[in-house]
Amino acid sequence: KQAVVSTQSGHYGRDLSKVTMGNIVTVGPHECCIVSGGCCGTQGKSYVIGGWAWAWWCVSQVDKISLRVMTLTPSISSVETKEGVAVTCSGVAQVCVMKEPQMLEFAAEQFVGKSQAQLEEIILQTIEGHFRAILGTMTVEEIYSDREGFATNVRAIAGPDVSKMGIRIISFVIQNITDNVDYLKSLGVKRAAEVKRDAEIGVANSAAISGSKTAEAERERMESKYACDALIAENKRSYELKQAEFSQEVNMKKAEAELAYELQAAKEQQSIKDEKMQIEVVERRKQIDIEEQEVLRREKELYCQKRAPAEAESQKVGILAEAQKFKTLAVAGADAASMKAIGSAEAFQIEALGKAEAQKKEKSTDCDSALIPLLKTNGHTN
Repeated sequence: KQAVVSTQSGHYGRDLSKVTMGNIVTVGPHECCIVSGGCCGTQGKSYVIGGWAWAWWCVSQVDKISLRVMTLTPSISSVETKEGVAVTCSGVAQVCVMKEPQMLEFAAEQFVGKSQAQLEEIILQTIEGHFRAILGTMTVEEIYSDREGFATNVRAIAGPDVSKMGIRIISFVIQNITDNVDYLKSLGVKRAAEVKRDAEIGVANSAAISGSKTAEAERERMESKYACDALIAENKRSYELKQAEFSQEVNMKKAEAELAYELQAAKEQQSIKDEKMQIEVVERRKQIDIEEQEVLRREKELYCQKRAPAEAESQKVGILAEAQKFKTLAVAGADAASMKAIGSAEAFQIEALGKAEAQKKEKSTDCDSALIPLLKTNGHTN
């Protein structure tokens, strides 16, 4: 809250622009903030756990209640049990404020304005009252032998009462039980004597039957030993026989495997040899084909280079001789028509020469056409 006071003009004034209208209140998850009141006479309350709330200045009230676990140690002394034996008991209780809205409202109504110590004292007195009442309904033996049942009864009976104050009993255990007349000690002595007596009776009974039991046990032991020895010998003989059978079978399988391996290896070698022979045969056939093609090529080349020109020249000479003969006969036998005959002879001679030249070129072309495939074949093969 902040206000500014001025003395100007001889009077006090207030700067309302700097007046704080309220506060933001924050709480952690371990406590609950209770904001009551507000503007315009608001009667409601808001409960905030682990968050924030707005509180108006002057018209809102802010209270906080811790939600942490509280450890209480209720203890009562000289309380008479069902049988009239005075005992002293102490325990440990873990309690906390419940977070449910209705329970928070109960806790706020009961404990707002009280300190933490006062809150714990109220809860402790309530639990001790129920503690004392339950002790009066049980015997010492029941309390001592069934501490868990006793603690369960305390939680079951005290729980509804403290829940009306918004408190939950998380756990309650009995810590110590004593008495002033050594009643518990006497119970222990009695129980120890009973246990000792039962032990001595048991020892005596054991000693009485130990002789016959020992003999019977020895006889059964020897029978078991002989039976075990016989069974061991039988099992050993069976093991040795099985081992011999297994060894024989293993050797047979090993020999079969080695033989099969050798046979397979021989087959593989023979297959490799056959493949090599096939490759050699194919290569040889290919070589023969190449050589045959080479022979044909050489024959064609020889024909085109030697024989074809010679034959063409021979035909030319024969045609020229025939033409000369025809020319001579025509001149000698037909003087009257000499010019015509000479002209015809010359024409025939020219035609014959043309045919001879044409035949020579045709044969030369055929030779070239025949040589080209052979040359290509020979080139690819090389």
